[in-house]
Amino acid sequence: MNSRQPIPVVVLAGFLGSGKTTVLNHLLASRGGTRIGVVVNDFGSIEIDAMSVAGQVGDSMVSLGGGCLCCAVDGSELDAYLEKLSAPVHRIDVIVIEASGLAEPQEMIRMLVASENPAVRYGGLVEVVDAAEFDATRARHPETDRHLAVADLVVLNKTDRVDARERARIETELAALCAPGTPVVGADHGRIDPELLFDRRPRTETRGQLSFEDLLAEAEGHDHCTHAHAAYESTEFRSESALSPRRLMDFLDRRPAGLYRIKGFVWFGVPGHDERYEVQAVGRFLRFAPQPWGRGEARLTQLVLIGAGTDGEALVRALEACREEAPQDANPESMWGVLRYVDRPVPAAPPEGEAEAEAGIEAGIEAGIEAGIEAGIEAGIEAGVEAGIEAVPGPDVEV
Repeated sequence: MNSRQPIPVVVLAGFLGSGKTTVLNHLLASRGGTRIGVVVNDFGSIEIDAMSVAGQVGDSMVSLGGGCLCCAVDGSELDAYLEKLSAPVHRIDVIVIEASGLAEPQEMIRMLVASENPAVRYGGLVEVVDAAEFDATRARHPETDRHLAVADLVVLNKTDRVDARERARIETELAALCAPGTPVVGADHGRIDPELLFDRRPRTETRGQLSFEDLLAEAEGHDHCTHAHAAYESTEFRSESALSPRRLMDFLDRRPAGLYRIKGFVWFGVPGHDERYEVQAVGRFLRFAPQPWGRGEARLTQLVLIGAGTDGEALVRALEACREEAPQDANPESMWGVLRYVDRPVPAAPPEGEAEAEAGIEAGIEAGIEAGIEAGIEAGIEAGVEAGIEAVPGPDVEV
């Protein structure tokens, strides 16, 4: 069984001038050791001069250094390049699609959700909005409202160019245009914490050729990610008791607007659902993925919650209220709310000895079928020969 989890595909959308390219370049510059696959419709949308030092990696694919790759594609090629980027040889951790020129965000979401590629999964839609040109953008592009309605996370960019009153007005309008509970993250110069979208790996030492990250950090002179990260609070929750699926879903449905990201895994312990459930929430987007526990691994829940202006202690109290002391007595139907957000469940590995027993049974069945067929053929041939002999008339004998 392949234990590799599907790679999340995050869609980055926004109209010309909103700053989504700046957001994309910031994510690449401050990714730590995360290997990012980037899909754009034109290499001009990212800093190709800095990237080109790492060289080409085949047709329409550029290496960004540090294990990151970029593809320039059109809509019809998207599936093919997602398949290329998700190949195990590249060891990509997350794929970011810059949606402009490729497809409408709704079409992109439908395409990803309906994808038959088991190596990737939809990871949420991030819509970038220009605070300084908010009204003008809506006037030029009425479809803005439609895009905002399906966004999982909204980045209100260029907040440094509007005053507090104007920002509050825009945030009020966004709250009315977006689905309930959609978080709005303020940013200037596209600087958001990458942890809001994906898990960052520790940065490893670069030897020899400078990576894309090194070049951008050198050009900027300091790490903007430090400033972005300082704007958010991180709360950790750990429980050795199982959590009630119904109470946890109530918590997730009512999570505060400032809570942008939730990651970790949950133990429910409900009969028939004893796996660990990985949880990933980016804004409104929510996904669970059942995974087998490791041998001897302790049953527990571990979550990290990232947001701005949130009350960490209140979040922990709310999660503590989700504890279930007797999960073995819970009705399996209580998992239905969780299972709505599961796609491509990963089957648990069979217990030791079970795989060998199953293989033996299959071999026995195959051998039995084969022996039966052979016996049947032999019996048929023998019966046919005998019938043929009896049907042949004997020689005429004159008396």
